[in-house]
Amino acid sequence: MRTLTLLASLMCMVLSVSAAKADRRVAFVVGNGTYKNVAQLPNPPIDAKAMAATLRNVGFEVIEGSNLSRDQMTEKLLDFGRKAQGSDVAVFYYAGHGIAVGGSNYLLPVDADIKSEMDVKLGAAINIDLTLEQTMGDAKVKLVFLDACRDNPFAAKIKSNSATRSVNVQSGLAEMKSGEGTLIAFATGPGQTALDGQEGNNSPFTRALIDNITKPGIEIQQAMTSVRAQVNEETHKGQLPWGHTNLIGAVYLNQAPATQVANAAPMAVGIAPAATGVNSDGVELEYWRSVKESNKPEELNAYLSAYPNGQFKALALARIAAIKSGPSTTTRNLNAGVDPATFTDDASQLTEDQIGLDKGQRRDVQRRLTGLGFDTKVTGAFSEDTRTVLKRWQAARGYPSSGYLNKLQHKALLSEIVATTPTASDDSAKPARRASSAPSQSAPAQHRSGGGDPGAAFVGGVVGGMMGGMFRR
Repeated sequence: MRTLTLLASLMCMVLSVSAAKADRRVAFVVGNGTYKNVAQLPNPPIDAKAMAATLRNVGFEVIEGSNLSRDQMTEKLLDFGRKAQGSDVAVFYYAGHGIAVGGSNYLLPVDADIKSEMDVKLGAAINIDLTLEQTMGDAKVKLVFLDACRDNPFAAKIKSNSATRSVNVQSGLAEMKSGEGTLIAFATGPGQTALDGQEGNNSPFTRALIDNITKPGIEIQQAMTSVRAQVNEETHKGQLPWGHTNLIGAVYLNQAPATQVANAAPMAVGIAPAATGVNSDGVELEYWRSVKESNKPEELNAYLSAYPNGQFKALALARIAAIKSGPSTTTRNLNAGVDPATFTDDASQLTEDQIGLDKGQRRDVQRRLTGLGFDTKVTGAFSEDTRTVLKRWQAARGYPSSGYLNKLQHKALLSEIVATTPTASDDSAKPARRASSAPSQSAPAQHRSGGGDPGAAFVGGVVGGMMGGMFRR
């Protein structure tokens, strides 16, 4: 009887994993801090990295950016709008400066230079209402998180240049109402200002979101109650998040196992269950991967603040020490002996074809990139995913970032791997060892399409083995 009960539970898990694959979850995550014409904010880019890692861990495709200009934000929003069409869950997260003019809210790109109300309304800032309507209007569930209620940095300029007629310029952001299937959450109440937090760390609001919204089995509105309580306590009642919701069903970003929620309220259409038991480790790993190659001590310190006893603590401290001893030491070591032309010669499909890489050599390139921490699938074919990873590697090394190789860059990659593979493997090996020592846990949900579903494979193997054993008895 016990065997049949376990078998039934495992079959439910298989169905849950299969259902998750059909759902589409898309998120827009941007943090703007290095403003050119007003006071800079040190933490929004750090907030965005942490939020992107949190959402990827529960199955979101994330369109991510930091310190974006007006044109760059528009490009990201167009991409988000295309991918969010008809999605099951769409998330919009922004950290940085935001302003309210004439009762409407606007987000500020880092190159914003606003002198009047006309500048705002003619496009120097991004209208939030219009943006949300155009990018995620037809998503089944829409979640909006705005950590943008700082003081209006352009308020004085706008008022001084509007002497001929009245203009409503306020601190913080104006109240917004949510449409059907939407939750909007602000870092603080309408017209109030929010705290950016200690430099090099997450803001109180973003830290509370990360701590609560993806807890297993916690419905999003219940999670937001915890967010408000946490921020209120952390700021000694100096800041109280505010929101408005018109959700028409229970929404879970991380569904608990079926046996624990069988009697719970119906789940909103399209909310995919994520594997439990590995969520916190998965978030930490994503967070570490997002900062491991950073040359900014504040980003590495943010990881240490979030995970003071984290599994990559030693690596983070070592990298901080290396940066403080000389900001370019790591780069000089990596590029020692590299032909100077590597840094100026462009690469294209033509230059890559001239190398003549066969399938085995392409697989070797992919293995080496993964060994350096630039994770990509080892297939022997340079897909769009591999091209994106190549761009990241090129940018990190100071080479022209095209996503294609030339002979010099290929040679540099072959020589680089010898010195850096042992360090890069330290953080990838630990999760593998942890997974192998805990066979009872479900495999983590996949973050990218393709490549099969390890959770379903694991459960399927167990079910097959049990059924085989039953028939042999």
